[in-house]
Amino acid sequence: MKKILIIDDNSIIVTVVKFLLEKEGYEIAVAYDGSEGIAQVDAVQPNLIICDVVLPYKTGFEITHYVKLTYPEIPVIILSNLGKEDQTIIDAFKLGAVDIIAKPFNPVELVLRVKRFIK
Repeated sequence: MKKILIIDDNSIIVTVVKFLLEKEGYEIAVAYDGSEGIAQVDAVQPNLIICDVVLPYKTGFEITHYVKLTYPEIPVIILSNLGKEDQTIIDAFKLGAVDIIAKPFNPVELVLRVKRFIK
């Protein structure tokens, strides 16, 4: 079973994304802040990470940078309220994110994008 790590400090977002992806048959791990997120990356070694940009302790950009240095094969999708700002998109892709999805997001679109990166 493919594992996905969701890192977001908004428990409603985590609950919704977790529900959607579990319905698709994925195993889900969660973290609610950046430090916990990095610990979960190491513990779970997921097949994909969905990560918010603005998090307590470490940002989504710091997590993406860590993942790309340590586990370059793990794709990172950035979920963000900042997603429509050009600089956020540029920064996310420069750090190695494979995709960025602006909040609020379409649940069907999120699932399709996840499936694109998990084969």
